[in-house]
Amino acid sequence: MYRPGPGQPPLPTRLIAGLLILKHMHNLSAEVLCARWVENPYFQFFCGEAVFRHDLPFDRSSLTRWRQRLGEEQLAALLQESLAVAHRSGALQTKDLERVVVDTTVQEKAVAHPTDARLTHRAIEKLVDLARRQGVVLRQSYLRLAKRAAIMVGRHTHAHQFKRARRALKFLRTKLGRIIRDIRRKIEGNAVLEDRFAPLLDLASRVRQQDHRQRGPKVYSLHAPEVECIGKGNARRPYEFGCKVSVVTPVTAPKGGQFVLHAKALQGNPYDGHTLGPIIVDLQKLTGVEVQRIHVDKGYRGHNHPNRFRVRISGQVRRVTKTIRREMKRPAAVESVIGHLKAEHRMGRNYLKGRDGDRINPVLAATGFNFHLLLRWFKRLLHALMQLLRSISRPPLYTQICARRKLHGRLNRLPKFDRGPIDTF
Repeated sequence: MYRPGPGQPPLPTRLIAGLLILKHMHNLSAEVLCARWVENPYFQFFCGEAVFRHDLPFDRSSLTRWRQRLGEEQLAALLQESLAVAHRSGALQTKDLERVVVDTTVQEKAVAHPTDARLTHRAIEKLVDLARRQGVVLRQSYLRLAKRAAIMVGRHTHAHQFKRARRALKFLRTKLGRIIRDIRRKIEGNAVLEDRFAPLLDLASRVRQQDHRQRGPKVYSLHAPEVECIGKGNARRPYEFGCKVSVVTPVTAPKGGQFVLHAKALQGNPYDGHTLGPIIVDLQKLTGVEVQRIHVDKGYRGHNHPNRFRVRISGQVRRVTKTIRREMKRPAAVESVIGHLKAEHRMGRNYLKGRDGDRINPVLAATGFNFHLLLRWFKRLLHALMQLLRSISRPPLYTQICARRKLHGRLNRLPKFDRGPIDTF
Protein backbone atom coordinates (compact mmCIF):
# COMPACT_ATOMS: atom_id res chain seq x y z
CA MET A 1 0.00 0.00 0.00
CA TYR A 2 3.04 2.28 0.04
CA ARG A 3 4.20 4.27 -2.97
CA PRO A 4 7.55 6.08 -3.10
CA GLY A 5 7.50 9.79 -3.71
CA PRO A 6 7.27 13.17 -2.02
CA GLY A 7 5.01 13.75 0.95
CA GLN A 8 4.78 13.01 4.64
CA PRO A 9 6.14 9.58 5.65
CA PRO A 10 3.32 7.10 6.23
CA LEU A 11 2.54 5.49 9.55
CA PRO A 12 4.18 2.10 10.27
CA THR A 13 2.16 -0.88 9.12
CA ARG A 14 2.48 -2.62 12.48
CA LEU A 15 1.05 0.43 14.24
CA ILE A 16 -2.05 0.52 12.05
CA ALA A 17 -2.58 -3.26 12.18
CA GLY A 18 -2.16 -3.27 15.95
CA LEU A 19 -4.62 -0.40 16.42
CA LEU A 20 -7.29 -2.10 14.29
CA ILE A 21 -6.85 -5.36 16.19
CA LEU A 22 -6.97 -3.69 19.61
CA LYS A 23 -10.03 -1.64 18.67
CA HIS A 24 -12.13 -4.72 17.90
CA MET A 25 -10.49 -7.02 20.45
CA HIS A 26 -11.54 -4.82 23.37
CA ASN A 27 -14.63 -3.17 21.78
CA LEU A 28 -13.27 0.37 21.91
CA SER A 29 -14.30 3.47 20.05
CA ALA A 30 -11.64 5.53 18.26
CA GLU A 31 -11.58 8.14 21.05
CA VAL A 32 -11.24 5.58 23.85
CA LEU A 33 -8.60 3.66 21.88
CA CYS A 34 -6.45 6.77 21.51
CA ALA A 35 -6.78 7.63 25.21
CA ARG A 36 -5.94 4.10 26.33
CA TRP A 37 -3.02 3.78 23.90
CA VAL A 38 -1.27 6.75 25.54
CA GLU A 39 -1.54 5.32 29.07
CA ASN A 40 -1.12 1.58 28.38
CA PRO A 41 2.46 0.32 27.77
CA TYR A 42 1.17 -3.09 26.65
CA PHE A 43 -0.83 -1.47 23.84
CA GLN A 44 2.22 0.48 22.73
CA PHE A 45 4.49 -2.56 22.76
CA PHE A 46 1.92 -4.56 20.80
CA CYS A 47 1.90 -1.79 18.17
CA GLY A 48 5.69 -1.89 17.79
CA GLU A 49 6.88 0.88 20.11
CA ALA A 50 10.23 0.27 21.83
CA VAL A 51 10.05 3.27 24.23
CA PHE A 52 7.01 4.44 26.18
CA ARG A 53 5.42 7.48 24.55
CA HIS A 54 3.34 10.18 26.22
CA ASP A 55 1.80 11.49 22.99
CA LEU A 56 -0.06 10.03 20.02
CA PRO A 57 2.05 9.51 16.87
CA PHE A 58 -1.16 9.46 14.81
CA ASP A 59 -4.46 11.24 14.51
CA ARG A 60 -7.80 9.67 15.32
CA SER A 61 -8.92 10.07 11.72
CA SER A 62 -5.93 7.99 10.56
CA LEU A 63 -7.89 4.82 11.38
CA THR A 64 -10.71 5.88 9.06
CA ARG A 65 -8.38 6.77 6.20
CA TRP A 66 -6.45 3.51 6.53
CA ARG A 67 -9.63 1.44 6.58
CA GLN A 68 -10.80 3.15 3.42
CA ARG A 69 -7.40 2.72 1.81
CA LEU A 70 -7.00 -0.97 2.64
CA GLY A 71 -10.51 -2.28 2.05
CA GLU A 72 -11.91 -5.72 2.79
CA GLU A 73 -9.43 -7.73 0.69
CA GLN A 74 -6.33 -6.30 2.38
CA LEU A 75 -7.79 -6.40 5.90
CA ALA A 76 -8.58 -10.10 5.45
CA ALA A 77 -4.83 -10.66 5.93
CA LEU A 78 -5.32 -9.84 9.63
CA LEU A 79 -7.94 -12.60 9.93
CA GLN A 80 -5.65 -14.98 8.05
CA GLU A 81 -2.75 -14.14 10.36
CA SER A 82 -4.86 -14.81 13.46
CA LEU A 83 -5.65 -18.29 12.15
CA ALA A 84 -1.99 -18.88 11.28
CA VAL A 85 -0.89 -17.94 14.81
CA ALA A 86 -3.56 -20.22 16.27
CA HIS A 87 -2.37 -23.09 14.07
CA ARG A 88 1.30 -22.59 14.95
CA SER A 89 0.58 -22.40 18.68
CA GLY A 90 -1.55 -25.55 18.72
CA ALA A 91 -4.86 -23.81 19.48
CA LEU A 92 -6.24 -24.80 16.07
CA GLN A 93 -5.46 -27.99 14.16
CA THR A 94 -5.79 -28.86 10.50
CA LYS A 95 -8.70 -31.23 11.12
CA ASP A 96 -10.65 -28.31 12.61
CA LEU A 97 -10.44 -26.54 9.24
CA GLU A 98 -11.82 -29.50 7.29
CA ARG A 99 -15.21 -29.67 9.02
CA VAL A 100 -17.04 -26.36 9.39
CA VAL A 101 -20.44 -24.91 10.15
CA VAL A 102 -21.81 -21.95 8.17
CA ASP A 103 -24.53 -19.59 9.33
CA THR A 104 -25.78 -16.08 8.59
CA THR A 105 -26.79 -13.20 10.82
CA VAL A 106 -27.67 -9.53 10.47
CA GLN A 107 -25.19 -6.74 11.13
CA GLU A 108 -27.39 -3.82 12.04
CA LYS A 109 -26.57 -0.30 10.96
CA ALA A 110 -26.61 2.71 13.29
CA VAL A 111 -30.02 3.97 12.11
CA ALA A 112 -33.28 4.74 13.85
CA HIS A 113 -36.39 2.66 13.22
CA PRO A 114 -37.67 3.87 9.83
CA THR A 115 -41.18 5.25 9.45
CA ASP A 116 -42.59 7.14 6.46
CA ALA A 117 -43.37 10.24 8.51
CA ARG A 118 -39.93 10.42 10.09
CA LEU A 119 -38.11 9.87 6.78
CA THR A 120 -40.19 12.55 5.07
CA HIS A 121 -39.57 15.00 7.91
CA ARG A 122 -35.81 14.31 7.86
CA ALA A 123 -35.73 14.82 4.09
CA ILE A 124 -37.33 18.25 4.54
CA GLU A 125 -34.85 19.21 7.26
CA LYS A 126 -31.82 18.08 5.26
CA LEU A 127 -32.91 19.84 2.07
CA VAL A 128 -33.62 23.11 3.89
CA ASP A 129 -30.30 22.93 5.75
CA LEU A 130 -28.34 22.21 2.55
CA ALA A 131 -30.11 25.07 0.72
CA ARG A 132 -29.26 27.46 3.55
CA ARG A 133 -25.58 26.44 3.51
CA GLN A 134 -25.36 26.77 -0.28
CA GLY A 135 -27.07 30.18 -0.34
CA VAL A 136 -30.24 29.04 -2.11
CA VAL A 137 -33.18 31.14 -0.89
CA LEU A 138 -36.36 29.05 -0.67
CA ARG A 139 -39.85 30.42 -1.02
CA GLN A 140 -40.88 28.69 2.20
CA SER A 141 -39.11 26.12 4.39
CA TYR A 142 -42.17 24.48 6.05
CA LEU A 143 -39.98 23.45 9.02
CA ARG A 144 -42.50 24.41 11.68
CA LEU A 145 -45.46 22.87 9.87
CA ALA A 146 -43.54 19.69 9.00
CA LYS A 147 -42.50 19.14 12.61
CA ARG A 148 -46.08 19.48 13.80
CA ALA A 149 -47.37 17.12 11.08
CA ALA A 150 -44.73 14.46 11.91
CA ILE A 151 -45.77 14.58 15.58
CA MET A 152 -49.44 14.25 14.70
CA VAL A 153 -48.81 11.20 12.51
CA GLY A 154 -47.40 9.37 15.51
CA ARG A 155 -50.23 10.51 17.79
CA HIS A 156 -52.99 9.53 15.37
CA THR A 157 -51.38 6.15 14.71
CA HIS A 158 -51.08 5.46 18.44
CA ALA A 159 -54.78 6.30 18.85
CA HIS A 160 -55.70 4.03 15.87
CA GLN A 161 -56.99 7.07 13.97
CA PHE A 162 -55.47 5.92 10.70
CA LYS A 163 -57.40 8.24 8.38
CA ARG A 164 -56.09 11.28 10.23
CA ALA A 165 -52.58 9.76 10.24
CA ARG A 166 -52.71 9.27 6.47
CA ARG A 167 -53.94 12.83 6.04
CA ALA A 168 -51.01 14.22 8.04
CA LEU A 169 -48.56 12.04 6.12
CA LYS A 170 -50.01 13.28 2.82
CA PHE A 171 -49.51 16.85 4.07
CA LEU A 172 -45.83 16.06 4.78
CA ARG A 173 -45.28 14.59 1.33
CA THR A 174 -46.93 17.58 -0.30
CA LYS A 175 -44.60 20.00 1.47
CA LEU A 176 -41.59 17.86 0.58
CA GLY A 177 -42.60 17.92 -3.09
CA ARG A 178 -42.89 21.71 -3.01
CA ILE A 179 -39.39 22.05 -1.56
CA ILE A 180 -37.93 19.67 -4.15
CA ARG A 181 -39.50 21.58 -7.04
CA ASP A 182 -38.49 24.94 -5.57
CA ILE A 183 -34.84 23.86 -5.24
CA ARG A 184 -34.73 22.45 -8.77
CA ARG A 185 -36.03 25.73 -10.17
CA LYS A 186 -33.48 27.77 -8.22
CA ILE A 187 -30.42 25.67 -9.17
CA GLU A 188 -31.32 25.02 -12.79
CA GLY A 189 -28.37 25.83 -15.05
CA ASN A 190 -25.80 25.90 -12.22
CA ALA A 191 -23.69 22.76 -12.71
CA VAL A 192 -21.93 23.06 -9.35
CA LEU A 193 -25.14 23.30 -7.34
CA GLU A 194 -26.81 20.58 -9.40
CA ASP A 195 -24.00 18.17 -8.58
CA ARG A 196 -24.14 19.17 -4.92
CA PHE A 197 -27.91 18.71 -4.58
CA ALA A 198 -28.30 15.66 -6.86
CA PRO A 199 -27.76 12.81 -4.30
CA LEU A 200 -30.03 14.32 -1.65
CA LEU A 201 -32.73 15.30 -4.16
CA ASP A 202 -32.75 11.77 -5.53
CA LEU A 203 -33.13 10.27 -2.05
CA ALA A 204 -35.84 12.77 -1.12
CA SER A 205 -37.79 11.94 -4.30
CA ARG A 206 -37.59 8.22 -3.52
CA VAL A 207 -38.78 8.82 0.05
CA ARG A 208 -41.70 10.89 -1.20
CA GLN A 209 -42.82 8.30 -3.75
CA GLN A 210 -42.35 5.09 -1.78
CA ASP A 211 -45.16 3.42 0.11
CA HIS A 212 -45.05 1.09 3.11
CA ARG A 213 -46.84 -1.62 1.11
CA GLN A 214 -44.48 -1.61 -1.86
CA ARG A 215 -42.09 -4.48 -2.52
CA GLY A 216 -38.51 -4.10 -3.66
CA PRO A 217 -35.75 -1.71 -2.65
CA LYS A 218 -36.72 1.12 -0.34
CA VAL A 219 -34.93 3.93 1.46
CA TYR A 220 -34.76 3.24 5.20
CA SER A 221 -32.26 5.94 6.13
CA LEU A 222 -31.07 9.13 4.48
CA HIS A 223 -27.54 9.03 5.91
CA ALA A 224 -27.19 5.27 5.14
CA PRO A 225 -29.27 4.52 2.02
CA GLU A 226 -27.55 1.12 1.64
CA VAL A 227 -29.50 -0.27 4.62
CA GLU A 228 -31.73 -3.27 3.87
CA CYS A 229 -34.71 -4.69 5.73
CA ILE A 230 -33.96 -8.32 6.64
CA GLY A 231 -36.36 -10.74 8.32
CA LYS A 232 -34.69 -13.75 9.95
CA GLY A 233 -37.86 -15.24 11.48
CA ASN A 234 -37.14 -14.19 15.06
CA ALA A 235 -40.26 -13.58 17.13
CA ARG A 236 -38.56 -10.96 19.29
CA ARG A 237 -37.14 -8.98 16.35
CA PRO A 238 -39.06 -9.79 13.19
CA TYR A 239 -37.17 -7.22 11.08
CA GLU A 240 -33.61 -5.93 11.31
CA PHE A 241 -32.13 -3.06 9.30
CA GLY A 242 -28.58 -3.53 8.14
CA CYS A 243 -26.61 -6.06 6.14
CA LYS A 244 -26.53 -9.87 6.11
CA VAL A 245 -23.23 -11.44 7.25
CA SER A 246 -21.97 -15.01 6.82
CA VAL A 247 -19.91 -16.55 9.66
CA VAL A 248 -17.91 -19.80 9.45
CA THR A 249 -16.58 -21.67 12.51
CA PRO A 250 -15.22 -25.21 13.09
CA VAL A 251 -17.82 -27.86 13.82
CA THR A 252 -15.30 -29.54 16.13
CA ALA A 253 -14.13 -28.20 19.49
CA PRO A 254 -10.60 -26.78 18.98
CA LYS A 255 -8.29 -26.54 21.98
CA GLY A 256 -8.15 -22.75 21.83
CA GLY A 257 -11.87 -22.16 21.32
CA GLN A 258 -14.34 -21.66 18.48
CA PHE A 259 -12.30 -19.49 16.12
CA VAL A 260 -14.00 -17.60 13.31
CA LEU A 261 -12.58 -19.02 10.10
CA HIS A 262 -14.33 -16.64 7.71
CA ALA A 263 -16.65 -13.63 7.90
CA LYS A 264 -18.11 -11.81 4.92
CA ALA A 265 -20.85 -9.25 4.32
CA LEU A 266 -23.56 -10.34 1.87
CA GLN A 267 -25.09 -7.19 0.42
CA GLY A 268 -28.41 -7.26 -1.39
CA ASN A 269 -30.06 -9.68 1.07
CA PRO A 270 -29.37 -12.83 -1.00
CA TYR A 271 -30.84 -16.23 -0.26
CA ASP A 272 -28.59 -18.15 2.13
CA GLY A 273 -28.29 -21.20 -0.12
CA HIS A 274 -27.04 -19.09 -3.03
CA THR A 275 -24.10 -17.82 -0.97
CA LEU A 276 -22.70 -21.16 0.21
CA GLY A 277 -20.57 -21.90 -2.88
CA PRO A 278 -18.66 -18.57 -2.96
CA ILE A 279 -18.22 -18.61 0.84
CA ILE A 280 -16.55 -22.04 0.81
CA VAL A 281 -14.28 -21.00 -2.08
CA ASP A 282 -13.14 -17.91 -0.14
CA LEU A 283 -12.63 -20.01 3.00
CA GLN A 284 -10.39 -22.48 1.18
CA LYS A 285 -8.33 -19.62 -0.28
CA LEU A 286 -7.96 -18.09 3.17
CA THR A 287 -6.91 -21.26 5.01
CA GLY A 288 -5.37 -23.34 2.21
CA VAL A 289 -7.26 -26.44 3.44
CA GLU A 290 -9.99 -28.18 1.44
CA VAL A 291 -13.29 -28.40 3.31
CA GLN A 292 -14.52 -31.98 3.60
CA ARG A 293 -17.79 -31.52 5.49
CA ILE A 294 -20.14 -28.52 5.81
CA HIS A 295 -22.97 -28.26 8.34
CA VAL A 296 -25.76 -25.74 7.71
CA ASP A 297 -29.31 -25.10 8.87
CA LYS A 298 -32.49 -25.53 6.86
CA GLY A 299 -32.18 -22.05 5.40
CA TYR A 300 -29.54 -23.43 3.01
CA ARG A 301 -31.82 -25.93 1.27
CA GLY A 302 -31.33 -25.59 -2.47
CA HIS A 303 -27.74 -24.46 -2.07
CA ASN A 304 -25.30 -23.93 -4.95
CA HIS A 305 -22.30 -25.84 -3.58
CA PRO A 306 -20.90 -28.05 -6.39
CA ASN A 307 -20.39 -31.10 -4.16
CA ARG A 308 -23.76 -31.56 -2.49
CA PHE A 309 -22.70 -34.72 -0.66
CA ARG A 310 -20.35 -32.66 1.53
CA VAL A 311 -23.17 -30.45 2.79
CA ARG A 312 -25.18 -31.66 5.79
CA ILE A 313 -28.45 -29.86 6.49
CA SER A 314 -29.87 -29.99 10.00
CA GLY A 315 -32.62 -32.58 10.29
CA GLN A 316 -31.16 -34.69 7.48
CA VAL A 317 -31.79 -38.43 7.90
CA ARG A 318 -30.31 -40.10 4.84
CA ARG A 319 -26.57 -40.80 4.49
CA VAL A 320 -25.96 -39.95 8.15
CA THR A 321 -23.39 -42.00 10.05
CA LYS A 322 -22.84 -42.05 13.79
CA THR A 323 -19.98 -39.54 13.53
CA ILE A 324 -21.99 -37.18 11.35
CA ARG A 325 -24.98 -37.45 13.68
CA ARG A 326 -22.74 -36.44 16.57
CA GLU A 327 -21.37 -33.50 14.56
CA MET A 328 -24.86 -32.39 13.60
CA LYS A 329 -25.48 -31.50 17.26
CA ARG A 330 -22.55 -29.08 17.18
CA PRO A 331 -23.75 -26.38 14.72
CA ALA A 332 -25.52 -24.61 17.58
CA ALA A 333 -22.05 -23.55 18.77
CA VAL A 334 -21.92 -20.93 16.02
CA GLU A 335 -24.80 -19.07 17.67
CA SER A 336 -22.72 -18.30 20.75
CA VAL A 337 -19.87 -17.11 18.52
CA ILE A 338 -22.23 -14.75 16.70
CA GLY A 339 -23.47 -13.49 20.06
CA HIS A 340 -19.91 -12.70 21.20
CA LEU A 341 -19.13 -10.99 17.88
CA LYS A 342 -22.14 -8.72 18.31
CA ALA A 343 -21.88 -8.03 22.03
CA GLU A 344 -18.12 -7.73 22.52
CA HIS A 345 -16.45 -7.06 19.15
CA ARG A 346 -18.48 -4.27 17.50
CA MET A 347 -20.62 -6.29 15.10
CA GLY A 348 -23.88 -5.69 16.94
CA ARG A 349 -24.17 -2.20 15.45
CA ASN A 350 -22.02 -1.02 12.58
CA TYR A 351 -20.85 2.60 12.80
CA LEU A 352 -18.66 2.50 9.67
CA LYS A 353 -19.94 4.47 6.70
CA GLY A 354 -21.23 3.10 3.41
CA ARG A 355 -21.07 -0.29 1.78
CA ASP A 356 -17.30 -0.42 2.30
CA GLY A 357 -17.92 -0.09 6.03
CA ASP A 358 -20.41 -2.96 5.88
CA ARG A 359 -17.78 -5.17 4.28
CA ILE A 360 -14.90 -4.14 6.56
CA ASN A 361 -16.60 -4.38 9.95
CA PRO A 362 -17.29 -8.17 9.98
CA VAL A 363 -13.68 -8.95 9.02
CA LEU A 364 -12.28 -6.78 11.80
CA ALA A 365 -14.81 -8.14 14.31
CA ALA A 366 -13.77 -11.71 13.48
CA THR A 367 -10.10 -10.71 13.78
CA GLY A 368 -10.67 -9.16 17.20
CA PHE A 369 -12.57 -12.25 18.36
CA ASN A 370 -9.76 -14.57 17.23
CA PHE A 371 -7.05 -12.52 18.93
CA HIS A 372 -9.14 -12.49 22.11
CA LEU A 373 -9.17 -16.31 22.03
CA LEU A 374 -5.43 -16.33 21.33
CA LEU A 375 -4.77 -14.11 24.33
CA ARG A 376 -6.71 -16.52 26.54
CA TRP A 377 -4.88 -19.48 24.99
CA PHE A 378 -1.45 -17.97 25.71
CA LYS A 379 -2.52 -17.30 29.31
CA ARG A 380 -3.36 -20.99 29.70
CA LEU A 381 -0.03 -21.99 28.17
CA LEU A 382 1.84 -19.66 30.51
CA HIS A 383 -0.04 -21.04 33.51
CA ALA A 384 0.77 -24.63 32.47
CA LEU A 385 4.43 -23.70 32.01
CA MET A 386 4.62 -22.13 35.47
CA GLN A 387 3.04 -25.21 37.01
CA LEU A 388 5.56 -27.42 35.23
CA LEU A 389 8.51 -25.32 36.40
CA ARG A 390 7.19 -25.33 39.95
CA SER A 391 6.85 -29.12 39.99
CA ILE A 392 10.37 -29.56 38.59
CA SER A 393 12.02 -27.15 41.03
CA ARG A 394 10.51 -28.86 44.12
CA PRO A 395 10.99 -32.59 44.77
CA PRO A 396 7.82 -34.59 45.55
CA LEU A 397 8.94 -35.52 49.09
CA TYR A 398 9.58 -31.88 49.96
CA THR A 399 6.11 -31.01 48.63
CA GLN A 400 4.48 -33.69 50.80
CA ILE A 401 6.32 -32.52 53.90
CA CYS A 402 5.23 -28.91 53.31
CA ALA A 403 1.60 -29.97 52.82
CA ARG A 404 1.68 -32.04 56.03
CA ARG A 405 3.19 -29.18 58.02
CA LYS A 406 0.58 -26.81 56.66
CA LEU A 407 -2.23 -29.17 57.70
CA HIS A 408 -0.86 -29.62 61.24
CA GLY A 409 -0.50 -25.85 61.55
CA ARG A 410 -4.18 -25.43 60.71
CA LEU A 411 -5.09 -28.04 63.34
CA ASN A 412 -3.06 -26.32 66.04
CA ARG A 413 -4.77 -22.99 65.36
CA LEU A 414 -8.27 -24.44 65.79
CA PRO A 415 -10.05 -24.42 69.18
CA LYS A 416 -10.08 -27.68 71.11
CA PHE A 417 -13.80 -28.38 70.62
CA ASP A 418 -13.44 -28.03 66.78
CA ARG A 419 -10.71 -30.64 66.47
CA GLY A 420 -11.67 -33.88 64.81
CA PRO A 421 -10.34 -36.53 62.46
CA ILE A 422 -8.05 -35.39 59.70
CA ASP A 423 -10.49 -36.79 57.13
CA THR A 424 -12.96 -34.05 57.93
CA PHE A 425 -10.61 -31.39 56.61
